[in-house]
Amino acid sequence: SLDFWRLLYTLLKQIHGGKWTEADAIDNQIRFVKSALWYHGYGRPELYRLPSDGSAGSRELLLAFSWLLHRLSLLEQLLSRNRVKTGDETSVCTCEDDLPNNQEGTTEIAPEYGLEDRVDVRYLQWLNGRLRFQWRSLHAQHQEQCKLLHKIHLFSSGSHMDQILGHFSVTETDLVRQPDNYKQLLQLMESETMQLEAFLEWKQLEPVYWQWMETVLDNMAEEGNMCKSQDTHVEKSELPKVTLCCPWADSLTGQIDRLSRDLMTLHDQLHELVTRRKAAWCEKVKTREEELQKERFCATARKIQESVELKLLDLTNLCAPKKNKMHGSCRLVFRSKHPASKTGFGRSVSKEPVSAVSATEVIRELQMRAASLERELKQLQEECRQRLGEIAEGLDGVICVSP
Repeated sequence: SLDFWRLLYTLLKQIHGGKWTEADAIDNQIRFVKSALWYHGYGRPELYRLPSDGSAGSRELLLAFSWLLHRLSLLEQLLSRNRVKTGDETSVCTCEDDLPNNQEGTTEIAPEYGLEDRVDVRYLQWLNGRLRFQWRSLHAQHQEQCKLLHKIHLFSSGSHMDQILGHFSVTETDLVRQPDNYKQLLQLMESETMQLEAFLEWKQLEPVYWQWMETVLDNMAEEGNMCKSQDTHVEKSELPKVTLCCPWADSLTGQIDRLSRDLMTLHDQLHELVTRRKAAWCEKVKTREEELQKERFCATARKIQESVELKLLDLTNLCAPKKNKMHGSCRLVFRSKHPASKTGFGRSVSKEPVSAVSATEVIRELQMRAASLERELKQLQEECRQRLGEIAEGLDGVICVSP
């Protein structure tokens, strides 16, 4: 189990982009693994009850590892992150930013905080300002990186053997300046080749692994049923043993039976009373809802009209023929302004024409998406203002000034 904890720690650290060392304390490693699994939505409580010294839980860790393989595509992610990048790449995403499937169940086991854990709004404003500052700094650094990449691509234009590319990348430029570094690059590529060969071997044996995991799950289910049956058997057998040993147990059992019957009678009476009260309250609520519907019909109709208008603004985009949304890393390729080549991002490198997308096309799609989100934001802000106005009307002695 200790080796299994370390394995999960190493793999999850690589996925989350953090540095890991073998010198980390085992309790810190276990704490990180549990928090990472909770973040990804692993909801089996038995794992989080395991001791922090790593002395037990090998089968629970096996289940968690298998869940990561199936739910997160663990091996594919590791191969993608450890890939040797010889070209200049950037991430391009034109997909809708929906909630990923692997985070749907994280809110079910999230801890609940009470009123004592409220945070001052000024601290949240400070965090928001700090986040904006960091975002601007990151954007400025990204712009500087693009300028340097453009210089390298422009100055090395026409020097590459592949005429489709026509220029060197940062890695290739560094190899031209320092030829001795090719040995390190060759070692990295050989290591990546070994990983790919191991992955292909795993894909051939993967069905055997999942068949074995099915037997593990069946055994755990059988053990769980046996434990439950033993517990119920002990509970049922305790009372007869006591009655045999204690002569006064018969009278006590009779009193318990009478109390049970009285409790059942009270339960039925309470259930009948609750049913009548509930029916009365439902009738009152229904009457009140009819009154509120008459009062707020105009406001509701106005909100529906605004929502329909907002949806109609995006109707042209929805009715247009759907394009293949790009997602992932693409190689940056410099293109001159002559008509023969106008594309800006190339997905592959070959002597055939590459499937590419221009930077202007990506910018146009992102601008349309930003305009749609801005319209939705304005609608939500207006709804919040109306809601705050309704709340302010019920406060005595308070004057609210809109920003």
